[in-house]
Amino acid sequence: MQQSALSAAQDASAPLLTLDDVRAAAGRIAGQIVRTPTLHSKTLSAITGAEIWLKFENLQFTAAYKERGALNALLNLTEEQRRRGVIAASAGNHAQGLSYHGTRLGVPVTIVMPRTTPTVKVLQTESVGGKVVLEGETFDEAYAHARSMERQLGLTFVHPFDDPLVAAGQGTVALEMLEDVPDLDMLAVPIGGGGLLSGMGTAARALKPGIGLVGVQAQLFPSMFDKLKHMELPCGGDTLAEGIAVKEPGQFTSAVLANLVDDIVLVDEAHLEGAVALLLQIEKTVVEGAGAAGLAAVIANREIFAGHKVGIVLTGGNIDTRLLANVLLRDLARSGRLGRLRITLQDRPGALFKVVEEFNRHQVNILEVWHNRIFTSLPAKGLTAEIECEARDREQIDRLVEALRARGYEVLQVELG
Repeated sequence: MQQSALSAAQDASAPLLTLDDVRAAAGRIAGQIVRTPTLHSKTLSAITGAEIWLKFENLQFTAAYKERGALNALLNLTEEQRRRGVIAASAGNHAQGLSYHGTRLGVPVTIVMPRTTPTVKVLQTESVGGKVVLEGETFDEAYAHARSMERQLGLTFVHPFDDPLVAAGQGTVALEMLEDVPDLDMLAVPIGGGGLLSGMGTAARALKPGIGLVGVQAQLFPSMFDKLKHMELPCGGDTLAEGIAVKEPGQFTSAVLANLVDDIVLVDEAHLEGAVALLLQIEKTVVEGAGAAGLAAVIANREIFAGHKVGIVLTGGNIDTRLLANVLLRDLARSGRLGRLRITLQDRPGALFKVVEEFNRHQVNILEVWHNRIFTSLPAKGLTAEIECEARDREQIDRLVEALRARGYEVLQVELG
């Protein structure tokens, strides 16, 4: 095993992680992972007021940066550990990265997932060589079972983030970014358990002591934010950024980040959805919710990043296609290109036709129409019609609404929360 990082983690007088640890990891994994590009985005720079550089880690074979840390940990195993195999608890990118590289290196990989894990994630992990064990209803139960199997079978547990070797592997992202763009002066990096920013921050701060390091967490899962800022915000919920939805940050990573990170900002679901949509529309790249967190933070906190040369890691691209479709449609609704109007009508022949004529006059396309005669407080001869429509922009729908109201209709625009 690599001694520098491990011994440092046990010695309070020494750094928990060093640039040498990250450089050693880079040398070890070179040629076995994709050397992803760091590219400038003119359009996102114009939108945010910062100079935006994107690191496309969604182009890794398993579509996420997690391969780096998993591979570094695997390459540090003894021959006996390689023969026995490794185990992890994960339903996400760590599972796929560990399974892919373990299989490639001839190391048996067991992944414990909760029984509630979507079938697609099980199949994706098995397709790259991992043996999946379904146990427990929650991640905590799956994690406990994995640690039990570790002891019973003599396997080596590879933690998704709370491990110096894993963090050092993730830190190689920063080495490549600063090699490509040496004058970056800020990094916006997603935080789940903290492994990525621990590694990247250690490398970046050693190479450029004045670089700004901003961590990003989903507002629903502010676990590292709470820990480092000594706060008690609620933690939990159904976030788009499930890749960073961690309730308990790592002990090792927390200790590293306590003396490293400049700030941690929280991003809400609307900004996460907007960032995923922007990256697809502008950069033509598919990014999962956690992978878009850095851009979401810049958009939501322009005053922090304005005028800076900001590096953003697109950490992964594993997003369900149906969920992606929902995100894109919701973004169209927020931008005003999709609308839903609730219109009160009299229940008589021709009533809807007169309304449709107004849509035609304003060149607003009707997508769906629903009638409600029963579940309403209107008189028995009344009804409400909900019409989902498509327009060039919000102003076109606003003009339609004004025209309908001028003709005596009661119209409510259904807003997206």
